Amino acid sequence: MTNGTGPIIGVIGGTGHLGAALARRWAKHGHTVVIGSRDADKARAAAQALGAELEREIASGTNAAAASQADIVVVTVPFASQAAVLEEIRPAVAGKIVVDTTVPLVPPKVMRVQLPPEGCAALRAQALLGEGVRVVSAFHNVAAHKLATDVDVECDVLVFGDDKDARETIRQLADDAGLRGLHAGALANSAAAEALTSILIFMNRNYAVDGAGIRITGELAAVAG
Repeated sequence: MTNGTGPIIGVIGGTGHLGAALARRWAKHGHTVVIGSRDADKARAAAQALGAELEREIASGTNAAAASQADIVVVTVPFASQAAVLEEIRPAVAGKIVVDTTVPLVPPKVMRVQLPPEGCAALRAQALLGEGVRVVSAFHNVAAHKLATDVDVECDVLVFGDDKDARETIRQLADDAGLRGLHAGALANSAAAEALTSILIFMNRNYAVDGAGIRITGELAAVAG
């Protein structure tokens, strides 16, 4: 399902901090977004608020409904909810790109790296969704509260995936959100970015930083990775 301006982006968990911020940035860029939530009323309220800001209609629904309407599905839920949400949307995402933003934070020790037995949350997502879904992993190391504003967020987004075309699609969406998306290799490499989030949380606290991020130095040539 597409419209005249490109793929429809379904944001699962779109009433949360990261999901709402990404949905707003993509909608402002001109993309068509559908805000999903476990609670359809919360999704509708968030969509109406965003629509009022942008002066156009924003679609909404349950997570499953948003996934069904979308071409690209972006999952922005806590690690504790990841498995249940992926099971909920699995019938609607066959053949689609699913972007998993999950960071395996295990409270209360969120400043300690605690990767799951699968190696990382992204590989867990691929195992749960099956081979017919092109899972891409991204948006782990950017502060949601900064994304929710119109400021220039000085943060690179490392994009992981085994399907290079799918990875490039999401790299471009990172650019559209006002960030710099960078190819970072296979889906298994997502373990590095997921683990880095705990380190950044530690640095935020230790150095009194308001949302530390990462930047890759050097002059990067535009070569597909």
